[in-house]
Amino acid sequence: MIIFFSFISFFTSAQKQYPLDSLNLRETNALFADDYGDFYLYKNTDLSFAKYDSTDLQLSKIMFTVPFKVQSVENPLNIFAFSENAQEMRLYDENLVEIQRINLRQDFGSIVMAYGADLQYFWLLEDSTKRLIKYRFRDKNIQNSYLMNFGFEDIRYMIVYRNLIYILKEKEFAVYDLQSNLIFKKEIVNGKKLHRENNDFFIIEDKKIGKYNSAGIFAEVFKNQNAKIVDKNSNNFLAIVKNKLYIYRIENK
Repeated sequence: MIIFFSFISFFTSAQKQYPLDSLNLRETNALFADDYGDFYLYKNTDLSFAKYDSTDLQLSKIMFTVPFKVQSVENPLNIFAFSENAQEMRLYDENLVEIQRINLRQDFGSIVMAYGADLQYFWLLEDSTKRLIKYRFRDKNIQNSYLMNFGFEDIRYMIVYRNLIYILKEKEFAVYDLQSNLIFKKEIVNGKKLHRENNDFFIIEDKKIGKYNSAGIFAEVFKNQNAKIVDKNSNNFLAIVKNKLYIYRIENK
């Protein structure tokens, strides 16, 4: 079931309601929402990644054979998914049709995290050499590499933007420059993923979302203590509570 809210503080009355009873949201391990009204569910039980509209209609679905980490659906025309197990990056279109797959094992040691910056470049963290690598995958060309002095263990998400590296671990969010100097660090509870909107970075945990901006300010912007999973797109916060998906419309007041 999906329920819409207008977001002021954290609580207000429901405006719309749609049935989503067949999705079994209790088995969902990751939630994504694009800016076109569609949302995406990843389930560890069958390694599936499926796209739905707000009426419970499944639009498309992928069945992975090994675990993959979907980067984001911020641009649903180009969705990146990385598998540390397979040492592979895949690119999908808005219908979850595979466009390309890149075998990283052929050219690198153990890659612990990959970030698709655009349709030309990946940023890679190579554990064996402790390097951050800018890799032009179209022609298999390493553009730059940088030695990193932070630990590579338990990295859950990474974004590289404007010469800064944003790293999310289970209990830590940190920002480094390309010389590996620490710019910012914040302890968190259970880091799930990062979401970027312009110069703002949203740190998504189990039950809450924090925002970090270019001025170095960190603030909590959303919280639902009953949620199993929370997420955000440009206009809404989202929360899965039991077998219901709640959508809180963001109003800048």
